Amino acid sequence: MKKTQNHFKVHFIGIGGIGVSALARYYLAQGWQVSGSDLAKSEITDALEKSGVLVYAGEKPLKNLLPDLVVYSPAVKADNAELKDARRLGIKSMSYPEALGDLTKKYRTIAVAGAHGKSTTTAMIGLMMVEAKLDPTVIVGTKIKEFGGTNFRLGKSQHLVIEACEYDRSFLNYWPQTVVLTNIEMDHMECYESESKLVRTFDEFVSHLPKSGNLVACVDSANVKKVVSKFKKSGLAVKEYSLVHPDAKRLRQIMQIPGEHNVANGLAALAVGRLLKIADAKIFSALAKYKGSWRRFDQESGTVAGKKITVVSDYGHHPTQIKLTMAAARQKWPGKKIICVFQPHQACRTYLLFDDFVSALKKSPADKIFIADIYKVAGRESAEILKKVSSEKLVAAIAEERVEYVPQDKILERLEREVKGGEIVLVMGAGNIYNLSKELTTKPKRPRD
Repeated sequence: MKKTQNHFKVHFIGIGGIGVSALARYYLAQGWQVSGSDLAKSEITDALEKSGVLVYAGEKPLKNLLPDLVVYSPAVKADNAELKDARRLGIKSMSYPEALGDLTKKYRTIAVAGAHGKSTTTAMIGLMMVEAKLDPTVIVGTKIKEFGGTNFRLGKSQHLVIEACEYDRSFLNYWPQTVVLTNIEMDHMECYESESKLVRTFDEFVSHLPKSGNLVACVDSANVKKVVSKFKKSGLAVKEYSLVHPDAKRLRQIMQIPGEHNVANGLAALAVGRLLKIADAKIFSALAKYKGSWRRFDQESGTVAGKKITVVSDYGHHPTQIKLTMAAARQKWPGKKIICVFQPHQACRTYLLFDDFVSALKKSPADKIFIADIYKVAGRESAEILKKVSSEKLVAAIAEERVEYVPQDKILERLEREVKGGEIVLVMGAGNIYNLSKELTTKPKRPRD
């Protein structure tokens, strides 16, 4: 007997990932029974459980679940017990990019790609389309307040807006009608041997556009300009934007989130809105309302040892992101003391971009910088590189009194000595340094009467 959709089961391996969890919500909204596993439970998996997803910490024998489909994170290795189970049992298995790629073929897809700004630009485009009543489905790599604090929105139209990541060439699985290129800069060095190979991979991604497709591109980026020049010759419709665009001034005046990089993100959304023939009034209204998203210059009141501070939590972990985010913080609070707590993310990135990190941190407008230990990503670290790089070596190369190495378990204690009250504490990094921002902003429980 054929199953109805409500009886289909899907299991996600690595369900706590920010992209995988959004896809899990998509299947849940379609009426599938959804389960998943991850190395440990988290804020993201807790929210999924509240929505009706069955989540396991650690690996779960699939013979007890017998899903119809298994979707796994790109970070999951071939020797994962659940993945081996799925293949042994003949269960259809797809990586997250493959599964998302299937969706892009079913919708009119807008895919946002680039080294930086993907999540913010995707969120802006999604919210702008909601404002214009285009009712899009949105899958984004961060949590959005307007989406109920999740990274997913289900729409009823044929519009899909996604974040298209270049890690492990994931975005080559996607087939959009519109591509947005925010910038192209060297990152994910474990996947790309050179910048030229990275640019060629972006070329290949853009080539997935149909002849009737659109390329929206920020030509402030030299590497994006290289891609644009190739596709202009092919006859593809290309919409360029840059920070000298006449609408940039208006965006600076109306947007609530600071920084020139966010003006550029706003210009990308504006260009897409005009392609969709959304009235300018609707576009600017949506961009003016946008207050930012989870771990993207996310501001909250906090305390250190009873002294009030402003905590800014930011996902930035690339030298360019460090420069842009710290510049935005100084722009917003020109007269305040800024203390940055930065956690480098992945030894490979820290080692290969070492000089860029040193330069970015040396030029930082922060008054004090505490550098925590490198966050090591399971399955992506090289024993050889781990011997060559450390946060202590990074601090030694910067060689400034205002920059200190502080072991992660000592950071709160160090902040207690540094904070007098009224400071901006900027917590940066893509790893578990986020727990510090939670600790700083958690209100103490009131004692019982």
